[in-house]
Amino acid sequence: MSVLDEIIAGVREDLDRNRLSLAQIHEMVESASPAKDVINAFNSDGLSIIAEVKRSSPSKGALATIADPAALAKVYESAGASVVSVLTERRRFGGSLDDLDAVRESISIPVLRKDFMVDEYQFYEARAHGADLVLLIVAALSSQQLHDFAALAKELCMQALVEVHTEDEMIRALEISPSIVGVNSRNLKTLEVDPQVFASLLPMIPKNVIAVAESGISTRADALFAQEHGARALLVGEALVRGSDPDLTLRTLLGRG
Repeated sequence: MSVLDEIIAGVREDLDRNRLSLAQIHEMVESASPAKDVINAFNSDGLSIIAEVKRSSPSKGALATIADPAALAKVYESAGASVVSVLTERRRFGGSLDDLDAVRESISIPVLRKDFMVDEYQFYEARAHGADLVLLIVAALSSQQLHDFAALAKELCMQALVEVHTEDEMIRALEISPSIVGVNSRNLKTLEVDPQVFASLLPMIPKNVIAVAESGISTRADALFAQEHGARALLVGEALVRGSDPDLTLRTLLGRG
């Protein structure tokens, strides 16, 4: 199996073990605070950043302890992040829904639940825990799943970040008329990073769609390269959590350091 296949198998196993009843999860959705406006959170006249609470990754292993995800999220918000991304996958990324809860309670900007969404239940779970945005990885989903999951996210008043890595995946993504498309320079099947993916795929995203550059961004030069090819936002995790000053790193990426 590819790395992506292995991760998804683990996600399904954990989901089967920890799933609440439909009645319970629907009750939690009903009592959750209203979803925030994700689209208007992005800067209209410059780069935006989706800043990630990320403890580890399959490619790099342990990145940071992050004993207090809420405190880190507050730093991100203060430094100018537009959205905070919270990894909730446990096995490879060391995340949890507790992290999502803590972050949601601590900041006023939108929150992305960043996980491998492969089951309808996860969308109700995301909204129940306060997510405003969810990730749809085209490589992990059939065309029908992509369509149905995007519709379900919208029904639950959440936005979807539709992630692609190849031209074929981009074509499939655009078929569902997304509002936000992310180009991941990391191949999730091999974990290799190729920044030239930004150059080839970001220009394919229509101007009325928010284009997000993901992975391999650690310097202001990386940010400008992505922006030059059409990115309106950057999703950054490793560079923020591995450095000693996430506030300064984030501001530097935005050109405010």
